[in-house]
Amino acid sequence: MKWLKRIGLVVGILVLILVVVPFFVSLNDYIPQIEKEASARLKEPVKIKSLHLALLPVPHLTVNGITVGDGDMLTLGKVTVTPDLWSLTSTPKVLRSIEVEKLVLTQAGVDRIPAWTASDPNEPPAVRIGSVKLDDATVKLAKATFGPFDARLKLTGEGTLDSASFTTQDEKLKAVVTPDKGKYLIDASAKGWKVPVGPAILFDELNVKGVATLKNASFDDVRAKLYGGTVAGKAAVEWEKGLQLKGNLDVRQVDIRPVLQALGRPASVSGRLTARPVFSARAASVDQIPAVLRLETPFEVQGGVLHGMDIGKAATMLVSKDGAKGGETRFDRLSGHLVLDRGTRRLTKLDIASGSLSANGNVTASPRDELSGRINAKVSAVSVASATVPLNVSGTVQSPVLLPTGGSVAGAAIGTAVAGPLGTAVGSKVGQWTEGLFGSKEDPKKK
Repeated sequence: MKWLKRIGLVVGILVLILVVVPFFVSLNDYIPQIEKEASARLKEPVKIKSLHLALLPVPHLTVNGITVGDGDMLTLGKVTVTPDLWSLTSTPKVLRSIEVEKLVLTQAGVDRIPAWTASDPNEPPAVRIGSVKLDDATVKLAKATFGPFDARLKLTGEGTLDSASFTTQDEKLKAVVTPDKGKYLIDASAKGWKVPVGPAILFDELNVKGVATLKNASFDDVRAKLYGGTVAGKAAVEWEKGLQLKGNLDVRQVDIRPVLQALGRPASVSGRLTARPVFSARAASVDQIPAVLRLETPFEVQGGVLHGMDIGKAATMLVSKDGAKGGETRFDRLSGHLVLDRGTRRLTKLDIASGSLSANGNVTASPRDELSGRINAKVSAVSVASATVPLNVSGTVQSPVLLPTGGSVAGAAIGTAVAGPLGTAVGSKVGQWTEGLFGSKEDPKKK
């Protein structure tokens, strides 16, 4: 059995050599040459901190501290390359796997990707890669950060993508991309996930399925649970010539107040929203979409509150010079039609119902949140009986002001002076009739 011991001793020595020898073989002398060639290829300065060769468990090369571009457009903490040794003497050379740890890609780097990856389609690739593994990767865009996330990419023998998966390290978002006849099938799901780009909408659950090409993407199955309600719909985006977005949604019983807060808008209304918005936008970049977005939808809000205005109080303070400011209006149902166009919101066919109060009208909010419009309020109260009182809307979304129209104020004042509280209602009706007969100050503007 001595020969077995000798063989074991020889094998042990060989393993020890394979482990120890690389530590005594310095590859750092090759760094300047590699940096020079990489910089010429990418047309950006490339820096490498160190190179390390190991033979176990399989021969591989480790590169530490890579930076690309001024201002660190792209940084890679550690890259491990495992080649197919038999391919190193031929073309193309085959890399079985590339493993990357702590990748950070900035907005400047994202903008440079097309130039970095450009190649001659008639020239065969010099290198073929089997798989790519990313751990702890982060993409830092101009106004948002995505990550850290892990990614796994598998490539075919021809060097094309076979499949790709992405998972955030908190496992709140997962996505799988699969090539299919020149297109890419996308299947993504999320739980407890907040959108990193644009409004900070928090999704309890989100499922998206769609198809993408290098020029556009179409998501025909979008389903979400958020803020106590549900959203379903479709969306499409194109980016070949600027950015184009369009789609439609079916919104049911979503708590509207946290949505407004996530959109950065004043939380002026609360309640459960049901709507069917159709939207579209054309912009040069993602951050410009809110400014050019067009959206149109009927809507209904149930069991809510209008914050900052008391319609009932405004309708019963006909002789007040200051109008109604502050307060709130509770309602059972608020419905109407909304058109959002480049920041201007037009609310038409408004209908408010709540116990003794009913109201209707039209209101417009400018991109600066300045309000204009009219609400016709009907309150069952002793002072105004069942009269409908027209109220001019002004002020801002944050601080709205409701004032009775001139004719209503004059009529109510005369009626109150002659017949007391009961005359207020009669005078208000006379004021409305007078405005309708001779025309109000607002009428010429509408013609």
